Amino acid sequence: MSASGSKRAIVAALLANAGIAAAKFVGFLITGSSSMLAEAVHSVADTSNQGLLLLGQREAGKKPDALHQFGYGRSRYFYSFVVALVLFSLGSAFAMYEGYEKIVDPHELTSPVVAVVILGVAICLEGYSFRTAMTESRPIKGDGTWWHFIRSSRNPELPVVLLEDTGALIGLAFALAGVGLTILTENPVWDGVGTLFIGALLGVIAVVLMVEMHSALIGEGATPREDGLIRTALEQTAHVDRVIHLRTQYMGPDDMLVGAKISLEPRTDLVTVANTIDAAEAAIRAAVPAATVIYLEPDLDRAVSS
Repeated sequence: MSASGSKRAIVAALLANAGIAAAKFVGFLITGSSSMLAEAVHSVADTSNQGLLLLGQREAGKKPDALHQFGYGRSRYFYSFVVALVLFSLGSAFAMYEGYEKIVDPHELTSPVVAVVILGVAICLEGYSFRTAMTESRPIKGDGTWWHFIRSSRNPELPVVLLEDTGALIGLAFALAGVGLTILTENPVWDGVGTLFIGALLGVIAVVLMVEMHSALIGEGATPREDGLIRTALEQTAHVDRVIHLRTQYMGPDDMLVGAKISLEPRTDLVTVANTIDAAEAAIRAAVPAATVIYLEPDLDRAVSS
């Protein structure tokens, strides 16, 4: 998935969340619902997060320099990690606090029907954002599950948007349930309970994102499929006997470092060695376009020769 595909999903989420946040704040001012306020803050956090993701993509576009000779691709992972922190601190912690306050000191809702209408509209807008993210991630997802895509994707933005939109839709359902139960039972404590569920949900999503982005920041290797394609490309190159060892690492979502020691045929002359390395690099890039930096070390297969 290219950065442009991710950008479309991010922009769609940003526009949807900005409009939703404004509507929710209006709903909170009219109704006094803590669920509505928690959801409004949640939408503000999501809108800020999309801005951070766009900033990360811009920073990652900088050209390599003397200090960062492999480029700035990991900026996308860093800002995605910051998104998780914002979601946890601004979204989850605030919702948990607000829910606790509403349960301890409940207040009657004013015009709760307004809250129901706004939440319904918000669900439609979030559904649009979620659908855009699913459409953009489909070429990567293939036949796997959404959870497998989130765990295995080397693109940080789409898993972030997918998890945020999933959390937003479930959170809206919690808010709708809290307001609905408050209307049916005339007990505003349910509004606080719904808010607590929203806070817990955001906390879980934030922790999942932190774990995934931490792994990406440290440096993840090629996927099993990509590893197999690279090995096949090397082994099918003329004059290459076998791959002695292979190491890979993503320096950014679209830039993979490949280092390999390859066994060549005995008594291969220097010109043939150079041509073989060039051919192997071309084969790797054809098989895995993300492999932008390749270092190959030719060697003899001492295990066989001994």
